[in-house]
Amino acid sequence: MDLFKPMDNLESKGNPESNAEKANEHVQCLIIGSGPAGYTAAIYAARANLKPVLYTGMQMGGQLTTTTEVDNFPGYPDGTDGTAMMADLEKQARRFGTDVRFGLATSVDFSGKVKKVTFDEKTVLMADSVILATGATAKYLGLESEEKYKGYGVSACATCDGFFYRDKVVAVVGGGDTAAEEATYLAGICKKVYLIVRRDELRASKAMQHRVKNTENIEVLWKHQTKELKGENVVQSVDLYKFKGEENEEIVSYDIDGFFLAIGHTPNSDIFKDYIDTDETGYVNTVPGTSKTNVPGVFACGDLQDKVYRQAVTAAGSGCMAALDAERYLGEQE
Repeated sequence: MDLFKPMDNLESKGNPESNAEKANEHVQCLIIGSGPAGYTAAIYAARANLKPVLYTGMQMGGQLTTTTEVDNFPGYPDGTDGTAMMADLEKQARRFGTDVRFGLATSVDFSGKVKKVTFDEKTVLMADSVILATGATAKYLGLESEEKYKGYGVSACATCDGFFYRDKVVAVVGGGDTAAEEATYLAGICKKVYLIVRRDELRASKAMQHRVKNTENIEVLWKHQTKELKGENVVQSVDLYKFKGEENEEIVSYDIDGFFLAIGHTPNSDIFKDYIDTDETGYVNTVPGTSKTNVPGVFACGDLQDKVYRQAVTAAGSGCMAALDAERYLGEQE
């Protein structure tokens, strides 16, 4: 789901006042996004008395709310689920005074010292500092069965969920570096890994191709494309189109326990691109070692600017950095 695609008839939640009543409000620190990065930034900003206002976007809690189990976030010795963990982070942010609001950022103006952000195409906030924590959206194949099994055998993060498939059989979809890397990672955990590749070659680097080729329990399924996932409550098999020529194909089925997407992510950065520098994919560029963007007073954290790690704990850490950077920036303006 795109967190920042304009939608109609949205109403404010978590605050008794309507969005319309808050038009042209001026705040010290505005946070856009409600994943681990956004809520951690809110906790630190609130403790620094910046009185942060956080807008959640449409997917409250971010990508983690699509994850049924979280076993690798510090502080949860028995594990938790993504929705519960994000509820804990929201509760902690509110406890320190964060004003959490439900709403969608639809346009921005970062041209002046005071930043202007419009939510739901009608609510205008003026902010002395802005923290961007809008995340990235994993790319999916668009299958109905894929949506059905999200969190029940379908995952877009091998390093997040691979542990739950120890000694099991899984499939990875993709042909680039990410797919090759995730396949080799899973091969160290799982009994068998099928790498589903649409073409007859990998787009991955030579080094990654070499790793795949030399990993015994990876089987590359060349010229295959996913047709459907099947199973009772959880993924149990995958049907694939096997291409044999221009118009010649057959359907083959493989028994699997998990299905991993590795076809990329789309950073939720479109509405910022008129002002904020991004790379060719859309990830926000930040000054190395900081959360600072090219616009003074605007900071970025989490998966919006991290195309390497994409973990909840690293997102939270970068959210902390963004709040500290914002606090220092505001202090310098006084």
